[in-house]
Amino acid sequence: MNFLAHLHLSGDNDKVKIGNFIGDFVKGNQIVDYDQEIQFGIRLHREIDSFTDAHPVVLKSKKRLRPSFGHYSPVIVDVFYDHFLARNWSAFSTTDLKDFTQQFYNMIAGYSSVIPHAVNQMLFYMSKKNWLYNYQFVDGIDRALTGMSKRTKFDSKMEVAAVSLQENYTEFESEFTQFFPELQKHTQSFFK
Repeated sequence: MNFLAHLHLSGDNDKVKIGNFIGDFVKGNQIVDYDQEIQFGIRLHREIDSFTDAHPVVLKSKKRLRPSFGHYSPVIVDVFYDHFLARNWSAFSTTDLKDFTQQFYNMIAGYSSVIPHAVNQMLFYMSKKNWLYNYQFVDGIDRALTGMSKRTKFDSKMEVAAVSLQENYTEFESEFTQFFPELQKHTQSFFK
């Protein structure tokens, strides 16, 4: 899952949200550099990624993309699934999506001293263009994936991935709809 799903699955604790949000930027034992609640969020992030990566429905989505995008397929599926979460946000949250994203940007600004430098750099652009809110639109997904393609070491072709989303929209949406409630249930058990 991508940023929006990680935030949504974090519950109401700001530090857990921070940890879950920065999870991809904290490698191995760097986790010990953070307080307990942020560490919990980082572990939650890793658990979400492990569950997602091994799920048969997600594997089906990845398989559809693999011929065109190779090992970048998992990243693209994560972004596609955030699109469906954003597009169907009211089915998963009572907070308006625009309010949710703005609350997050306001909250994380208070933690700039504890989050990795690369996250702070990314957040500048993320909040300026409100990526999280704009995930609900195919052109928002296109912009996100195009930006990601510019930061990859190899030719990822992510800049054309939104075409695959449009061509297989019903299939990806169906797979997200099957998968996400299972991820929610799994995540809730992690808090116990």
